[in-house]
Amino acid sequence: MTMRTLILATAAVLASATTAMATPASVSVAIGPELQLKAAKSLGEREVNDLAKDLQSTVERSLAKTSAYDGARIELVLTDATPNHPTFKQLGDTPGLSMRSFGIGGARIEGRAVSADGTVTPLRYSYTEPDIRWSARGGIWTDAENTFEQFASELRHGKAPDKR
Repeated sequence: MTMRTLILATAAVLASATTAMATPASVSVAIGPELQLKAAKSLGEREVNDLAKDLQSTVERSLAKTSAYDGARIELVLTDATPNHPTFKQLGDTPGLSMRSFGIGGARIEGRAVSADGTVTPLRYSYTEPDIRWSARGGIWTDAENTFEQFASELRHGKAPDKR
């Protein structure tokens, strides 16, 4: 066997091993009906839609770093979210409200993971910052974004979060 044949054979084996690897999980995020109503009335629909996209990209980015949930469908529903600072809609709707206003925020996520073999695993995660002293810093959705990171970390480690 010549060196060239050996190199080509090795490349072929590596290529077939790569294609045999499982595909990463697909992630979809919907907005729950109560949060949709809350968005229309007070938070702002655009802001909540952006928040749902942030949840999706956070989970996708986290699962891309691991083989946990490979080939699965992760179907999530963002059921609630509370900002740390007023949203643009809240600022526009409430004269005298300041961007310096702050409060504790967080988010609630529900959903399921459907594995390649059809096994369904329920997923739930909720977090609200317990200490208002941390809420003054950061952006409008800091605690919600932290909730997304914590949830995605649990998934990345192969866990099925069931925390309320």
